[in-house]
Amino acid sequence: MRLNLQSDYALRLLMQLAMNPDVLCTISEIACSYGISKNHLMKVANTLSRAGMVASSRGRKGGLALRRDASTIRIGDVVRATEGDFALVECFREQKNSDAQGCLIVPACKLKGVLGEAAQAFMAVLDNYTLEDLVKRNPRLRGLLTLEISK
Repeated sequence: MRLNLQSDYALRLLMQLAMNPDVLCTISEIACSYGISKNHLMKVANTLSRAGMVASSRGRKGGLALRRDASTIRIGDVVRATEGDFALVECFREQKNSDAQGCLIVPACKLKGVLGEAAQAFMAVLDNYTLEDLVKRNPRLRGLLTLEISK
């Protein structure tokens, strides 16, 4: 299983915000920290804002901050908010009509159940961890992501 780029960027953005709780971080600062696209990061921030994880303020002194405490943001919830599709194989997708191409062995296949169980286990592990777990007592990460308070 591979997470999409939006999930990767979302987790990085959230870690940056968690490491800088007293500072509004800008998209530009975060993009620069990671060397990633500002435009893509703006879309990610919007997704996280709609999911209630990030607060944003506009204007000259605006920026992003965590909307909730890092201890309440589960990694599984971040992945659910940013992954569009957990269909590991074609038969997981709903067929819109009877003419849709499907797999010949669907009526007898046990693979869908096995893969579904594996996906649930994957998400269960992610649900056991919070954003706080990723950043607390992590001095090396603090050194890499802490912004100067000059605002």
